[in-house]
Amino acid sequence: MFGLMQDHPLNISSLLIHVEKYHGDTEIVSKCLDSSIHRTNWKTIASRARQVANGLNRWDLASGTRIATLAWNSYRHLELFYGISCSGRVLHTINPRLHPDQISWMANHAEDVIFYFDITFYSTVQKMYDTTPHIRHYIALCTEEELMQLDDIANYPKLLAYETWINAQSSQLEWPVLDENSASSLCYTSGTTGNPKGVLYNHRSTILHAFTAALPDAIGLSATDTVLPVVPMFHVNAWGIPYAAAMVGAKLVFHGQFSDSQSLYHLLESEKVTVAGAVPTVWMSLLSYLQTQNLKFSTLNRTIIGGSACPPVMIQTFLEKFGVSVLHAWGMTEMSPIGTVAGLRNNHRNLSNDEIVKIRTKQGRVVFGVDIKIIDDDGNLLPSDGKSSGHVLVKGPWIIQNYFKSTENILDDGWFDTGDIACMDEEGYLIITDRSKDVIKSGGEWISSIDIENLALSHPEVAMAACIAYKDPKWDERPCLIVVPKPSTQPSSQSIKDHFVDKVAKWQIPDFIVFKDALPLGATGKILKTQLRKEVLTENGLIKPDLLEGQL
Repeated sequence: MFGLMQDHPLNISSLLIHVEKYHGDTEIVSKCLDSSIHRTNWKTIASRARQVANGLNRWDLASGTRIATLAWNSYRHLELFYGISCSGRVLHTINPRLHPDQISWMANHAEDVIFYFDITFYSTVQKMYDTTPHIRHYIALCTEEELMQLDDIANYPKLLAYETWINAQSSQLEWPVLDENSASSLCYTSGTTGNPKGVLYNHRSTILHAFTAALPDAIGLSATDTVLPVVPMFHVNAWGIPYAAAMVGAKLVFHGQFSDSQSLYHLLESEKVTVAGAVPTVWMSLLSYLQTQNLKFSTLNRTIIGGSACPPVMIQTFLEKFGVSVLHAWGMTEMSPIGTVAGLRNNHRNLSNDEIVKIRTKQGRVVFGVDIKIIDDDGNLLPSDGKSSGHVLVKGPWIIQNYFKSTENILDDGWFDTGDIACMDEEGYLIITDRSKDVIKSGGEWISSIDIENLALSHPEVAMAACIAYKDPKWDERPCLIVVPKPSTQPSSQSIKDHFVDKVAKWQIPDFIVFKDALPLGATGKILKTQLRKEVLTENGLIKPDLLEGQL
């Protein structure tokens, strides 16, 4: 016997219909390429999303056609988020910091037909123009006047100006009712070896993920919030924030291309932001700026941090010096991305700040919709004792089943191997100890690069740190710590090694400390350890001799 409830497919368009009807006057604020501030609202976003859809309809593009974006976080990008997916096409967000050849490869692999781009990426479009035969039109996210100011546009006849194109379209449209399993967006991940792999989300997975993202034990969004997603919209759809914000009617603030600390702080304060999301490296710079300038937050009360492990010292600084709660989260592109968030339990209400920081440092408890198991190398289930580390496997309605255009079976009895190494404690908190490709195996024992990095970051003269393995004839692998000192400091190798004494086992202390002016960062602020290894290690996996002066 079936229930007698109405049957409405879970379509992304339902978010837009809801937010337009019930939160239409809520602001959407964007910092534009010329540093000006643009203000609109959800009602106008919804109207212009319909214009986007009508424009795609006029080109008679079939359902499922891939439409690419190469853009910063902005109101125009938000219009495309909804206009493309709600019309039945597939939004393909591309990382603009990739090499043009990589972008061309992705566009060709996805068979993108329309390509929207911010004019800051015009040189990239010029380089890939002749290598992307599937693309019919390149649409610059600007006015006609701004398009005319670009060089050599006569040599690129497929170019159109977004404002001219969208203003020619009607805003009248009834959104199609789509099968909720229809593809909605496509993100490529470079987290594996070889060519990037496409993760194809659907309407159902996106809506369910938005429900969970907005829950109090996740990001905890409501209509009273003003949200600044520093995480790029091209990175796992900004962690689903554009969808969760529409679901609850929250105000959105977009920083565009300006991710420097001064610009971010100004937006946080001027727009009265209550919640923001970014990777740790962004917050490291911002916290340093605040402390140098003797500044405080007036409205920010929580931030969600993901992408890589958040150092305990950062969580403690946010909480004790600025009164901001850190929601430490874990997930990945293949998980849409949220899997765990380090919220507190009922029995944690009377804990001290130090005890809260210890809990927040963990990657968090599993959110509803995701299931996790941790197994050893032989596939045996490991106990939740906070000690037994193994391979993290996940399953759930917003977790990948297969990669786009791939016939390879990537699931093990329905479970996806994340490539992370972790343990689960007695209260159900996940504790990531490493990526399987980054874990250091020394004399048969595991050394967590994350633990080493976190300890290094608690040194008063260390601004950034990364730990990698180098080859050792006796122990197979040993840890090497790469450090970026804080401005106006000159820490010694010995002072940093001394900092580890009595905090970890002696054999876990890094043998060598390499000092650098900066660490290579990816588009989302993650430290690129693959690039770092090239900079620090020889082809044989040894530390380059010129980096070891004074340490031998």
